[in-house]
Parts: sequence; structure tokens; C-alpha cells
Amino acid sequence: MHYCSYQPNYKHLVVGTDVSIPIINGKYTKEINFDNAATTPPLTSVMNAINDFAPWYSSIHRGTGYKSHLSSEIYDATRKTVSHFVNMDNDYSTIIFVKNTTDAINKVSTKLSQTISNGVILSSFMEHHSNDLPWRKNFQIDYINVNDKGNLSIKDCEQKLKKYNGRIRLVTISGASNVTGYKTDIHDFAKLAHKYGAKILIDGAQLIPHSPIDMKPDYSSEHIDYLAFSGHKIYAPFGTGVLIGPKNVFKHGNPTQSGGGTVKIVTPNYVMWDDIPYKEEAGTPNIMGIVALNAALKTLNEIGMDNIEKMEINLTEYTLSRLNRIKDVVIYGNGKDCSNRIGIITFNIKGLHHSIVANILSKETGISVRSGCFCAQPYIQKLLHLKKTDIDIHKNNPNSPHPGMVRVSFGLYNDYSEVDTFIDILNKIVNNKSYYIRKYSSKDFEIASSTRY
Repeated sequence: MHYCSYQPNYKHLVVGTDVSIPIINGKYTKEINFDNAATTPPLTSVMNAINDFAPWYSSIHRGTGYKSHLSSEIYDATRKTVSHFVNMDNDYSTIIFVKNTTDAINKVSTKLSQTISNGVILSSFMEHHSNDLPWRKNFQIDYINVNDKGNLSIKDCEQKLKKYNGRIRLVTISGASNVTGYKTDIHDFAKLAHKYGAKILIDGAQLIPHSPIDMKPDYSSEHIDYLAFSGHKIYAPFGTGVLIGPKNVFKHGNPTQSGGGTVKIVTPNYVMWDDIPYKEEAGTPNIMGIVALNAALKTLNEIGMDNIEKMEINLTEYTLSRLNRIKDVVIYGNGKDCSNRIGIITFNIKGLHHSIVANILSKETGISVRSGCFCAQPYIQKLLHLKKTDIDIHKNNPNSPHPGMVRVSFGLYNDYSEVDTFIDILNKIVNNKSYYIRKYSSKDFEIASSTRY
């Protein structure tokens, strides 16, 4: 395994990287945030943009005042920033601003349910619940299998496309896993979906912040039809997300939500809906969130997504090289190299519940990680090779401590010294298991029982 120890210094670009927090011995230490897959802190440029815009804040599209016109211009200009960032085909696709990735996928599910009958949605066993549960309420759904290491099987995808013989209307998969960090070859899956007459949706929540993406033009067989991602995972945590989808899907029929901003004409017995994307953006838009998203995407463009990806992969390789030297550490997914992945590593320490490990890291050294099932329980069940009897135990006692893992997820501001601190405490934990079990078990399992999985 080879890695480059050189790292550009991006810490100054991110708010809160110099914050000290209390730890269990009563002292203060600099927080180390390795929970970026859940949410990211804001960029300094984002906070500056929010503060600069705040005096000019106003309602958009319907006001006549100068501030309203200015707010409207910024709101609409952000669509161009998004389009450029993902290389969107502007003739084919529209950009709809939503709350987050979950909201975006629910919107697509609701919209497609208006026109698709007797259709099948093909998701996968690698998905976050947000790219699984919204489809269950409206459609018959099937799942692409993963192998023992958690990789998505394109062979199984094709077998299921053949099996349903044209009934699969949408293949909906993650661009990158929030559990193992695996990157999906989205263009290979797109090409396959289109070959069998299906569209493809990419859950880009984990992919967009860490890797370049190219949606490709409509005429390409590798074109991405739908893309969803969240601002809060891309250093703009102000309640905005993005849905990109085909214009012709959202142009016709009723919007998924109705109300202010969605219409041109309303009478007691008649409604003329507005043009897209406005008909799908009901209510007062989150202009502050849009300002934040615009600033974040511009900053990431300036840094270069290729540079961010390279830096985070180097850090991941370094971490794996050191984790593999610690006895009793079990790494899930690809524990050896960084082929086709983003900066996420999941692991357990033999003999310790994952929540105990996470609490030790937090309380002893101020390291924030995530433990549990990461809103991807079917995937975790496969990676842990859980039997039906194991799962039934937790069905019957859902508040008992769940099986799960510890997740480390990097952002552009993490560095090698933070990894060294992390490895040092893991070695200490492994060499003093009995001590830490006595110290943390009772409190930790109380926390584990109330954790939302």
C-alpha cells in the first residue's frame, strides 16, 4: 500500500476546526471530526456568503422591491452553479431545490407513481434507507445483490433487468456507500439500465462531496437521468438539497406538493400549474440555504474535486495501513486498498460493542465517529453475515443494543496527525479491553438502546 503524506492545508477553509471540547478527565482538547458522512461543518466562504447576503434577504419571484429582485437573481443563478458542478444537460434536465436527498427521492417516488403502473423499481442491498423506503410505498421493488465484501453486483443488476423483461422503470442506486465507501461505476450501471429501457437515479449524497461527477448529455448511453444530493453533506448545512431530473417527467401532471409558488392561475374550479421547476418548489424557498449551497459549490470548484478526492484517498490509505496493524480490528468492505472508494472506513474491535468504542473515542480524545447501522440496516446485516435468527431477536426487542460498526469518514479538512491520534487510542483500547468494558459498558448500552439506527 502506498500513500503520499503530503497534504494541502484546507483547515482554514472550514468553520470550527479550531474548537476545543471537554473530555472525560476535565481537560479540553481540539475536536477531531471523523463523522463527515453524516454531516459536514460549513465552509468559511459559506458563512461569509450568508452574512453578506443577510441584509439583502427577501422573498423571491413575487416581490417588486430591489431586495426581492436581487434574491431572485441569486436563487436562479445558483441553478447554473449546480448545472456546471455536475455537468448537467440543460436541455434534458431541470434542477429542483428541495430540503435534502431524502426529500428529493421521495419527490421522485411520488411523481413517478402518478404515471407508472405495473412497474418495478430496482434498488440495491447497499442503499441508505432513504433510497429504499420511499419506493416501497408506491412500487414493487427488488434489490441488486452485493458480494461478501459489500460490492454492488452489476451482473445481478443485468439478471434482474432481464428477469422483469421491460417492467423495471428505474434503477436507483448510491453513487458511493455511506457504510463501506464503495464507489459505484455509475456510468456502467446507467448504460445497462438504458439498454433495458429503464432510467437511472443516483443517490449522490456521499459521492458529490468527495468525487467529481459528470451526468453526461442525454444522447449518451451513460447519461444519469436523476441525481439527488444534500447541502449539509457538502459543507452547506442550511437545509437545502438538489434534485435533478428529466424535464418531461416533471412538466406534466400535478406537482408532488401544491401551494404558493406552484401556479399561474387559480379559480374556485380551475388550476393552471406553473412551469418547471417552480411548480415543484412549493412555498417560500429556502434562499439562505441556496446562498450557502452556491458558495460551497464555488469553493469546491476552486479547490478542484480531483484534488479533494486525491487528498482524501491518500488519508484513507494511510489510515487503512495503520488499522491493519492493530490486532482484533475487523475492517468491513475493502480493508486493503482504496480502489473505487471514498474516504469511509467501517470496523469493529473484537470483544467490544461498537457503541463502547465510539464513546471511548469521544470521551477520551474528543474524536467524533458514528456507530450503529448508519440508516442502512439490510446492508449491515449482509456485511455482518447476520442470520435470520439474529435479526428476529432485534425485531422482538427493538430497543436492545443493535449489532453494528464504527464508521470513520473524512472531509477535506482532516489530516494525518488526527489519524495518528485515532490510531494511538485504538491501540490503547485493544490493549486494555477489560478496563474499558468496566468503565463504559453500563452507560454505553443505555446510549445504544436509545440510538436511532
